[in-house]
Amino acid sequence: MRISLKEAGTLLQEAQNIVITAHVNPDGDAIGSSLGVMHYLHDLGKRVRVIIDDDILSNFSFLNACDIIEKPRIAENGEKESIDLLLVLDTNIERVGKVADAFLPAQILNIDHHVTNDLSCPAVYLDPDSAATAEIIYQLLREMNAEITKDIAMAVYTGLATDTGFFRFPNTTPFTMRAAADLLERGAEPGIISEAVEAKPFARVVGMAKAVEATELFFDGRIAGIFLDQHSTEALDSTEGLIDALRVIEGTDVSLLLKWKEENVFRVSMRSKKTNVSKVAVSFSGGGHERAAGCTLKMSFSEAKRTILEALEKAMEK
Repeated sequence: MRISLKEAGTLLQEAQNIVITAHVNPDGDAIGSSLGVMHYLHDLGKRVRVIIDDDILSNFSFLNACDIIEKPRIAENGEKESIDLLLVLDTNIERVGKVADAFLPAQILNIDHHVTNDLSCPAVYLDPDSAATAEIIYQLLREMNAEITKDIAMAVYTGLATDTGFFRFPNTTPFTMRAAADLLERGAEPGIISEAVEAKPFARVVGMAKAVEATELFFDGRIAGIFLDQHSTEALDSTEGLIDALRVIEGTDVSLLLKWKEENVFRVSMRSKKTNVSKVAVSFSGGGHERAAGCTLKMSFSEAKRTILEALEKAMEK
């Protein structure tokens, strides 16, 4: 059921034992939004944990993300931990992995900006017009008359900046820029944030160069794709930012990254200039935006590559 921002704030105020989570393969928006809310709720004296079912990149160590964010632990007897509230950010409940199996919440609150959200949670605040979930969190904090400390400002600004391509993508609005300016006044340091998020070890730069060298073009250059099997994926310490290297190819509409996750499981990331890639993602139980979306394919490498290309070809024909 969709609720108002004020109602979302009330749910947070009423709960005492809260777990915050976000989607697997968390990005800057998922991490920044989670930590921004966590700091505020901590300041209110609540018991709050951020638990995400995936590794956290060291790029977010400036937010102490690697130290703060935990991985879910499933009890040997399968018993779930009772909590007051599970706050699901930047996705729907289906994409939080093992977190959904670890807790028994009295209430679930979902805050998201993805148009593909299926509204399956009992309480959902969804605003597809927001540039990022962090933008919604900023509005929520204002709705709750929160004191936005430097820690909160750093986290929320990180979410805003990363989901807008540092304010270059078309989802950037005048309100996004005003929110960013306010966060700067409250202590966010854009230089530190951009340098940390964009920093890459030398080995990663070399690995990315090799991966980009293997880029393939399809359908008269309208799709540019990088396809990483197990060996290629394990040769990279991270694929973060790899797909962005394809966005600038002249004449390309869709940029595609397919990478190995585990045996017969591959993650797909898509970016586009015209094609609605969210529809493709949703057809494989994924999600995202019209211009940026992702999904997981459970099949062999060759089958996954063929399947996603066929789906994109059909989408581009419409």
